[in-house]
Amino acid sequence: MKYNHALFLNPYVASKSSRRFFMNIFPPTGLEYVATSAKNLVEKLTLLDLRYEEDLSTPAKLSDFIQKGVDIICVGIIWDYQFKEICDLLNQLPKDILLVVGGYKATEEVKELFKICPNIDIIVRGEGEETIKEVLKGMPLKDISGISYRADGKVVHNENRSLPQADSIVPPDRSLRRHQYSMILYGINIGGGATYDTILSARGCPYNCKFCTFSLNPLGQKRTYSSRSAESVLEEIEGITADIILFSDDNFITDVKKAEDICDLIIKRKIKKRFIAQVRIDMSKYPVLLEKMVKAGFKALLLGIESPHDRILTQLDKGFNSDTIRKSFVVLMKYPIYYSGYFIYGNIGETEEEMLYIPKFAKEICVDNIVFNNLRIDKFSPLRKALEEASDYHLTENNELYSDAYSPEALEKINKRIQSSFYTPLRGLKIVWKLFLVRAFTFREISSLLIVVPLLLKRIVIKKIQKVRFGDFLKHVFVRNTR
Repeated sequence: MKYNHALFLNPYVASKSSRRFFMNIFPPTGLEYVATSAKNLVEKLTLLDLRYEEDLSTPAKLSDFIQKGVDIICVGIIWDYQFKEICDLLNQLPKDILLVVGGYKATEEVKELFKICPNIDIIVRGEGEETIKEVLKGMPLKDISGISYRADGKVVHNENRSLPQADSIVPPDRSLRRHQYSMILYGINIGGGATYDTILSARGCPYNCKFCTFSLNPLGQKRTYSSRSAESVLEEIEGITADIILFSDDNFITDVKKAEDICDLIIKRKIKKRFIAQVRIDMSKYPVLLEKMVKAGFKALLLGIESPHDRILTQLDKGFNSDTIRKSFVVLMKYPIYYSGYFIYGNIGETEEEMLYIPKFAKEICVDNIVFNNLRIDKFSPLRKALEEASDYHLTENNELYSDAYSPEALEKINKRIQSSFYTPLRGLKIVWKLFLVRAFTFREISSLLIVVPLLLKRIVIKKIQKVRFGDFLKHVFVRNTR
């Protein structure tokens, strides 16, 4: 074998932000897929997730670990956040060991990464399961599609690699993990010991929402919908030890028949786990599937609502209007499921008043919680044309939209107003009550949470005091949030 010890590294450290703590819950499944495909091509393979490896999270300690036999480093860079810190980390790793980088953000920032990270030798663009095999086999770099690499003082970009069918991709080997994944906030396990995992029953999406950053990969390739069989999905689920499993498909119900088959098999085999899935509003059209999902243990659905305004829904090419959303939620509320709604604000032509209507609309349709983000327009987004025609709109370095009228700072203030308008103390009680009604957590998990609540509140207050005056904090919680 060309390489003896391969290190697959998730370089993100645990987020201390309450707004990002959900990003610490789930394993780096994309990196695990790639690591699994490399298993039989190296003598030894180590998977490190720095979110759970505090002892190795500094450049010096990580370098010491690497110098004990690692001869190839494979790093997954997925998100915008911590990008600069990750680049700093890469620049301090041993320079004599081959450094391969991949992932969504790495694919998006190929030129920038080669510029600011002289240690990087190869960047895997797009999905990396097949590409990493050819790298590890020692194939000439010029013959490996889907990579960019350094040669003779220049950066060479090979042709894109075609995207594989989902059923041909080997599921991640979870035995490579060194940790279980749980819900930790401010260093406290608030999930009562419940563990989390993800599963993918399909890749790609047949819809063409213009805002979507995943319908086109950073290379401009449309990831056509490719599904696994229900039986193969169930075989993987049966090997998962986690209590709660997220279906990370773009839309779990793209193939309604397959979704029903998965539920039927879960019920038939008496699998006692809790499931979360991402779906479209169209979910309300399938009452039989909804009933089966409840029976199979689906506790929460994540719905892309995006906007309460018909004009913006049309602009984003969502394929439905606000009336459809309202009617859909009338149906959805009949089922004991927790509903989380995704919204986008800062759209082209959107006013402050329209943005601030998001929490009011969310309360009207009775969604349980909301997630709201500033609109992103990536390189190959269909919204690029609209952006070019709107001379008063611009993009941040993270491709977030802002305008002459609404600066990034102004949009951040609107974000906080949306948050404080929706997440009142009463909303917190409603969320807890709904989670109890749908049996999202066991009695043991709830009991454990109640025990740690005082310590959690203490740490939240301390953190707030460190940022603002205590009087302002109390006013924020007990005055503005009760209006």
